[in-house]
Amino acid sequence: MTQLRKNYAFIGLFGSGKTEMAINWALYLRSQHPQVAIVDGDIISPYFRSRDVAEELEEMGLTPVYPKGALRNGDLPVITGAARGYLERQEYKTVMDVGGEEGGVVVLGYLKPHLGDCEISMVVNVARPFSSTVAGIERALNDLSRVADLKVDYLINNPNLSRETTPDLIRRGEEVLAEASERLSIPVKYTVVPDFLDVQGLRFPVFKIRRFMRMEI
Repeated sequence: MTQLRKNYAFIGLFGSGKTEMAINWALYLRSQHPQVAIVDGDIISPYFRSRDVAEELEEMGLTPVYPKGALRNGDLPVITGAARGYLERQEYKTVMDVGGEEGGVVVLGYLKPHLGDCEISMVVNVARPFSSTVAGIERALNDLSRVADLKVDYLINNPNLSRETTPDLIRRGEEVLAEASERLSIPVKYTVVPDFLDVQGLRFPVFKIRRFMRMEI
């Protein structure tokens, strides 16, 4: 793992797996640092948000930051003012899970003056139609970075179909992301592998994750 930064933000299209990546990265940081906040910055979708497992994350030593009370389960575009504080508090490492599509990335633009030493990664799921090709990834990255007026530091390869994820899908994601990385001149930081799979011989560093978002069957 590289030297830790103060803040981290994860962006991407809907269904890219940003929330799972943000949660698992926050837990990794917690293993290295005593105080870690995870900010639910999703003002777009009421589904698959870190606030949905806030109590579980608190038990694991994280500090979830999200609208409290009646606003917790709302679908209103609310970003709590506490997010700014945690981004600036030097005793905290802070992770931001930013909502999908352009509307969600507006949050990062709003918080730009408070981001400080922040690493921004775009999570890519090649199993989703709008990010299944290099052209689609390039278009999404240009749109998202333009809206937030911020530079993306890394791509993260997260090819997944939830429990139906296969080693072949993960390897296909690496092929697409390798080409996208070369075209965009943005390095791939990790290939994400769920903890129920053992995949060998991957070209990018592997980041193992546990899934927290529960899909109704």
